[in-house]
This record gives sequence, C-alpha cells and structure tokens, in this order.
Amino acid sequence: MARIAGVDLPRNKRIEIAITYIFGIGRSNGAEVLRKANVNPATRVRDLTEEEVSRIREIVEREYRVEGDLRREIQMNIKRLMDIGCYRGLRHRKGMPVRGQRTRTNARTRRGRRGQAIGIKKKTVKK
Repeated sequence: MARIAGVDLPRNKRIEIAITYIFGIGRSNGAEVLRKANVNPATRVRDLTEEEVSRIREIVEREYRVEGDLRREIQMNIKRLMDIGCYRGLRHRKGMPVRGQRTRTNARTRRGRRGQAIGIKKKTVKK
C-alpha cells in the first residue's frame, strides 16, 4: 500500500482517483502531480513501483500544502476572522451560515436541530 503525506492510498483504485484521498489534492491537482511525476494515471496503486511512489511523494511534499498543514491553515484563517471581528468571523462565532445563505428557513446544517415548539405540550391521559 502506497503511503503519501501520511495517507494510505487504496490499492485497487487507479492512482488518479486514489491520490484524491489526500486532503488538499483533488482531481485537477492530482492529474498535475501525476503529469509532473511522469506516472500513467490509469495505473493501479498496487502496480506502482517504489520509484514512482517516491516521485509522487516528493512532488506532493514540495509543491502542495496538504493534510495537517492545510487543516491548520484553514483553522487559523477562521480564527483570524473571528479575532478581527469582521462579519464572516461573527457568523463563524455564532455558528450561522457564512456565505449569505438565507436563515429564516433552510439553515439546519449550521444551526442544528429545531428547538422545542413553544406552547405545545403533550396532554396527560387520566386513568
């Protein structure tokens, strides 16, 4: 199993798909990495030679910010927005949608489950 940037790539998939398992590398960046490493995108991960894996690993480490470093950078950017108190930072702090979506309805992913409906109680049945 090829291990690149701390991620075990699935053995049975083609390398052009398997490389997208690395956080920060999608289809286009993956294709570019394979082109630079001179690796056929249709090759299965199990069929890669150790030399090809090392070329891919070297390019990813040298030219891309991936996995933990990228996650840390994203978190620092969000923290910076919250610290300076801009609108986007306030929305992050409140747990509301950040990119201008409506919130009167349809914001359940960011806002969580609905609260208890007001004024409605179950009636107890007397026996």
